[in-house]
Amino acid sequence: MGSILEFLRITSFSFRDLIDIALVTFISYRFLLLMKGTRGVQMTLGIIALFLFFWVTRFYNLATIEWLFSNLLTYIFFAVIVLYQTELRMVLTRIGVFSIWGGRNRGRTQDGVDEIVQAASTLAFRKIGALIIVEREVGLRSYAESGIALDAVITYDLLVTIFFPKTPLHDGATIVKKNRIVAAGCFLPLTLDPHLSQELGTRHRAGIGITEDTDAVAVIVSEETGTISLAIGGKITRNHSGDDLRKALRTALAGRRNVSKESGSHAREGQETV
Repeated sequence: MGSILEFLRITSFSFRDLIDIALVTFISYRFLLLMKGTRGVQMTLGIIALFLFFWVTRFYNLATIEWLFSNLLTYIFFAVIVLYQTELRMVLTRIGVFSIWGGRNRGRTQDGVDEIVQAASTLAFRKIGALIIVEREVGLRSYAESGIALDAVITYDLLVTIFFPKTPLHDGATIVKKNRIVAAGCFLPLTLDPHLSQELGTRHRAGIGITEDTDAVAVIVSEETGTISLAIGGKITRNHSGDDLRKALRTALAGRRNVSKESGSHAREGQETV
């Protein structure tokens, strides 16, 4: 404590320095929150472990290993870009979606929620697979262009028709923006999360994958079990009833950040969170 007080006495510390430290702390905290729950956490721990190992080699003067690590550190910047490309893209996307104080931008529409819930319930009862993606702040135009453009008012009948077996568009994802179906039969990126249940097929992995890259909401109906799942922010909750799905969708489209917590409370009432 005496050393600290002596350091503060001989060091000029102004109010500007305090603001500088507070901003760096806040930015670091927000960045860690954005990275929470991603594969980047494990990769960061691995990089820290390598740096600790490098420090140990220097401490014990292991010349060969120290030389090897010194040469590898030259390429660490490029390695970070390659290893963290998914996480960096997700962080930059979320920075655009969230305000600096952590709140989402407002003004989303909830038009079409009842049509989606009714269609999903019908498809689940008939055990017809479906994947409906609801756009929020982040545009999905690049994904919509991989399918067939529709630009039609969202209705129960149209959604059920699109996913009816043996129709040309039933195999891809349908993208919804506001109260319109933008496109159907769209291709989506699959999640690379190795911890997902083996029960989840391509349709579920595509629904999770699009929510990892964007802030979209994915409604997934399993053709094997007829269960309804909801994916938000790379997390999926399963076994939704019609009422639960309606509540979760309205919460997500209203812009609340605690939707995952609410979904978790639903999961405790009979749903499974993955």
